[in-house]
Amino acid sequence: MINFREDIRAGLAKDPATRTGLELFLTSPGLHALWMHHVSHRLWSMRLRIIARMFSNWSRFLTGIEIHPGAVIGRRVVIDHGMGVVIGETAVIGDDVLMYHGVTLGGKEYTTAKRHPTIGNRVLIGAGAKIIGNITIGDDAKIGANAVVTKDVPAGAVVVSSQNRPLG
Repeated sequence: MINFREDIRAGLAKDPATRTGLELFLTSPGLHALWMHHVSHRLWSMRLRIIARMFSNWSRFLTGIEIHPGAVIGRRVVIDHGMGVVIGETAVIGDDVLMYHGVTLGGKEYTTAKRHPTIGNRVLIGAGAKIIGNITIGDDAKIGANAVVTKDVPAGAVVVSSQNRPLG
């Protein structure tokens, strides 16, 4: 069930550039993508798979955010900016997650089994991060921008990209 007010409050709390609920409602592609995902996920759950995929593709066209209708997404999730976000079919996202543009929650197996990550509650995922495979990101973890994560991350951990290491 979509809780519009809760989603708008979460968006305002996590996006200091947005000043009002009306502004968020009218201009946030992340919010629009999540609301459209709720519809496509409901259709997917009703086994109206082709219609769900069509609705999901329409959402991607409008927002630049691709969320497979099979993905399970918790409450008060915020996708800030959003362009280029990809969330795979068997991904599970907990409550109060904040993710930025260019994030991929992808698979690495050619199977119908669980092949996408499970993201805990209150996780922050930086821009461009790639979280790949059937792995778990623990509650309150922080994934830095452009990090590539292929192994489980414990609760409260911080994962950063090795690209920030000084050369020489």
